[in-house]
Amino acid sequence: MKAVDVVVMAAGKGTRMKSRTPKVLHRLGGRPLIQHVMETAQALQARRTIVITGHGADELESWLRGSAAAAGTAAPDFVRQEPQLGTGHAVQQVVPVLPDDGIALILNGDVPLIRPQTLQALVDRCGGERLALLTVEMADPTGYGRIVREGDAVRAIVEHKDASEQQRAIREVYTGFMAVPSARLKRWLARLTNDNAQGEYYLTDIVHLAVADGCEVVASPALEQVEVDGVNSPLQLAELERAYQRRQARSLMEQGVRLADPARFDVRGTLRCGQDVEIDVNCVFDGEVTLGDNVRIGPNCVIANARIANGVVLLAFTHIDGEKAGVEIGEGALVGPFARLRPGARLGPEVHIGNFVEVKNSTLARGAKANHLAYLGDAEVGERVNYGAGSITANYDGANKHRTVIEADVHVGSNCVLVAPVTVAKGGTVGAGSVVSKDTAPGALTVARAKQATITGWERPKKNT
Repeated sequence: MKAVDVVVMAAGKGTRMKSRTPKVLHRLGGRPLIQHVMETAQALQARRTIVITGHGADELESWLRGSAAAAGTAAPDFVRQEPQLGTGHAVQQVVPVLPDDGIALILNGDVPLIRPQTLQALVDRCGGERLALLTVEMADPTGYGRIVREGDAVRAIVEHKDASEQQRAIREVYTGFMAVPSARLKRWLARLTNDNAQGEYYLTDIVHLAVADGCEVVASPALEQVEVDGVNSPLQLAELERAYQRRQARSLMEQGVRLADPARFDVRGTLRCGQDVEIDVNCVFDGEVTLGDNVRIGPNCVIANARIANGVVLLAFTHIDGEKAGVEIGEGALVGPFARLRPGARLGPEVHIGNFVEVKNSTLARGAKANHLAYLGDAEVGERVNYGAGSITANYDGANKHRTVIEADVHVGSNCVLVAPVTVAKGGTVGAGSVVSKDTAPGALTVARAKQATITGWERPKKNT
């Protein structure tokens, strides 16, 4: 088999998106449309990838270079189509940089759900000798080029705008994907004309040229229409989003994950699950998320960039956002409801984080608890610490962040402020309402609050009448 060189068409303006953002950078499943296409191309182990840009070229090329750098992969090559004079004209721009000795696999940057195995079947049908077209049967083929056959042989593709009434009745359509020997493609591209209703150079016209040259033209069917559906409007983007999420949900359930309602479930990154995982409704997973065995996720949770160990329970409305630093939750921990874990939160086994508790860049050792209305930022919390409601670590002095250390078996009462840098030593107790700004002794009771005073006969001020 010859080497495969991928050509991605991404020059279109996408007028119906009604957006300044290039169409292929609109997001599906949390990632730009073109990223889905590029990842599929990588799965084919293509020798080279060439992206045809046009509208918003600078923004698109910059994004693709940055994405490749972040992934540690080579950036694609770019050619520009200016002005945009049709699909054939677009591919003509590739001719100077496309090797002659391979198979050109032509993809569309706004068709995100194509599967690698479908494209591999298309390449196999080409075999380095034939012109292979990816086709699909549609109940309503309006707007698509029709496949015109003589028996099993493909004789032409007729664009919808140029098709006769008889041809428009054909339900087999061309999807915009083809695999073709590169040397032959170059010869056919040089012979294209714009003698049609739109005055454009159609890539589909190479079918006529292939037939005239005696080259076999074959069809390779897509398994389902959603694979070849493109995005031209916000409505189509939303429809494909739900199709993508159904695909993710189906895959997870086939692995044994229990989803309370697959229609109310969103993966916007990568979700990996162990055995006996249960996920309730309206949960969103973003970035890289790993769930261990027997994890239970309550309703309305948002989880991004987190590693969650076996037996963890996340109660309703928990918000975890690990960003680049990530969040880690140890085995058997209980989090929520209404808890927030920010980047750098590291919870050990059997830690409890309760309602309206926020943890940022802090480590909590086994069995530590912060059950109500509290903030832990830039802190090291030891085993079995009980951190009281309304207590905070004052970690920011207006210019720099400082660490708070709370050693094992400390009890921090309600409404305390620990002013960093400070250490509360092992086994100590901090009385409710204290402001602690100096290190404490092991096992000691620390109380730092004003003496209570009661004034009898005092009257509240009254409004002037």
